[in-house]
Amino acid sequence: MSPAGVRRVLLADDSALARRAVSTLLKREPGFEVVGEAEDGYGALALARDLRPDLVLMDINMPRCDGLLATRLLKRELPETTVVVLTVSGDAGDLFEAIRSGAQGYLLKSLDPESWLECLRGLASGEAMPKDLARRILTEFAARAAPADPDARLTEREREILNLVASAMTNKQVAEALYISEQTVKNHVKKIMQKLRLKNRVELALHARRVALGGP
Repeated sequence: MSPAGVRRVLLADDSALARRAVSTLLKREPGFEVVGEAEDGYGALALARDLRPDLVLMDINMPRCDGLLATRLLKRELPETTVVVLTVSGDAGDLFEAIRSGAQGYLLKSLDPESWLECLRGLASGEAMPKDLARRILTEFAARAAPADPDARLTEREREILNLVASAMTNKQVAEALYISEQTVKNHVKKIMQKLRLKNRVELALHARRVALGGP
């Protein structure tokens, strides 16, 4: 049993290096104790059921079950558990989905250690959502509510990849054509499907071809 006032933390990240870094950082903090680690969303959910942590630090991008789905499932079963998502970018779409899934906030992995810990203390204590985060989420909500062309939300790079997908190119071929890594292509494809609300690569290819042919 943890001492009074100490928050029991579960780490969920597919990177062992990232988990080790966060665990090492939290050992410096008297108010936190890492009680478990998971490498994907399903593992996090199983451990949360068993360990009943006060706080789950959940990476967004994980295999098998990503952090957004895991957060929804976890909050459905353990609504009292605080979930804070970890992300490498401050993409408004990711933040919106994280909050909508039940997360109390987010932490950028790129923050310096002291700033990261300061933000974590505030989130774990139930402080109000930072004004910047609230503003960005409201902006994202307004954008999603507007009856605009969903393709307009894609970045220039995402449109490039969508056009190449329309020509039936594989991720490897797209990567070679754009001089980027295959993993980067996969990440972009995932983002495109999220923005266009498509379920799989087949729907993405069909959508891309409709756009290429000038269809709705």
